[in-house]
Amino acid sequence: MKRYCLALDLIDDIRLIAEYEQYHQEVWPEIKKSILDSGITQMEIYRTGNRLFMIMETEENFSFEEKAHQDAANLKVQEWETLMWNYQQALPGAKPGEKWIIMNRIFTLQ
Repeated sequence: MKRYCLALDLIDDIRLIAEYEQYHQEVWPEIKKSILDSGITQMEIYRTGNRLFMIMETEENFSFEEKAHQDAANLKVQEWETLMWNYQQALPGAKPGEKWIIMNRIFTLQ
């Protein structure tokens, strides 16, 4: 198992944040299937203010590149991503079009 932690910001608008959270209470079945089919075995998203933090656990052979390739070919995923971008904004320093940014672990208690 691999674990990844990622961050992303939402547009800082309480109404938009509430809508974004509502969508995540009822994630489309096709989106859940695409996540599982890519080798992601567990995913959690947390929020503080307008900052999102995602924890992903994946199979050993998981690849972000392969996930991006699969997503590009999936019209429902593209529809979801376009919709979600109405609520999201890139982190400072993100490349153009870059959404979730992988975080570097700086401490572990082991």
